[in-house]
Amino acid sequence: MNIKVVRGNPTPEELAAALAVVRARAAAADATPPGAPAPRAPRASWSDPARLAARRLPQPGPAAWARTYWPGA
Repeated sequence: MNIKVVRGNPTPEELAAALAVVRARAAAADATPPGAPAPRAPRASWSDPARLAARRLPQPGPAAWARTYWPGA
């Protein structure tokens, strides 16, 4: 494996940190069995359907249809 710095002048500590990251990623890729699915990224909290269920459901009544769309109304 050849790594070349094309811009800047990293300190030995910065270069060692960058190489440690590259080696760790390479080791993780080698440890994954061939044909295994890639790990999925965690789902963003705003798109989690469970956050909608955390609110109280509207109580039945004359304006219940409006409260189903506008929580807290």
